[in-house]
Amino acid sequence: MLHNLKALYGYKLAATNGEIGHIKDFYFDDYSWAVRYLVVDTGSWLTGRLVLIAPYAFGHLDADSRTLSVKLTKAQIEHAPSIDTHKPVSRQYEQDYYSYYGWPGYWSGGGLWGMGGYPVLLPAANTFGARMDYVHREDPNLRSAVAVTGYHVETSSGDAGHVTDFKVNDRSWSVRDLVVETGHWYAGKEVLIPTDKVDRISYPESKVYTSLSQEDIRNTADHHVVLG
Repeated sequence: MLHNLKALYGYKLAATNGEIGHIKDFYFDDYSWAVRYLVVDTGSWLTGRLVLIAPYAFGHLDADSRTLSVKLTKAQIEHAPSIDTHKPVSRQYEQDYYSYYGWPGYWSGGGLWGMGGYPVLLPAANTFGARMDYVHREDPNLRSAVAVTGYHVETSSGDAGHVTDFKVNDRSWSVRDLVVETGHWYAGKEVLIPTDKVDRISYPESKVYTSLSQEDIRNTADHHVVLG
């Protein structure tokens, strides 16, 4: 099922033995377009501390109660490696983090999640000794969905508007589309741009570059207009 990431902000996080806070942000990998972590504001439970939780731990997503269950205890989360969210997430931190929980590293193997396409734990799945396929991304900068929201989208024929949201699959936690609010050239409509049409993201410029033209977007808008 596809969800708007923005709609998940503020969802409560329920550990196996109590509430741990709420969703503040998501970090996605701009190479594979997968959500790698959610950022949890722990509120009064761990005052002043933000923690990361990977989709390996995600359980049931309940839209009625606006709650995401996680298959971790409060003690596990409290003693997990701490993170400074003002700095990029380093590969060393990720190795420490995944080792702490005993999860396979997603960078080991050819799939979206290491050896597979989904963040599912298999028996004896630890792959820390495996070759890293993303060696050219030894210290990857995972991107904040909150930070990229508002970036302008540059097409081959001019500015197409700005990013307002992301469409994500709640099984694979892959980002499928960018939700873009168009400018005056298309009456300010919201359209979807598939992530496989994104060439690159320029963080210094706060821009997303796509191989599509404005005309391409207009011609496919009947299939990609965001309703509601």
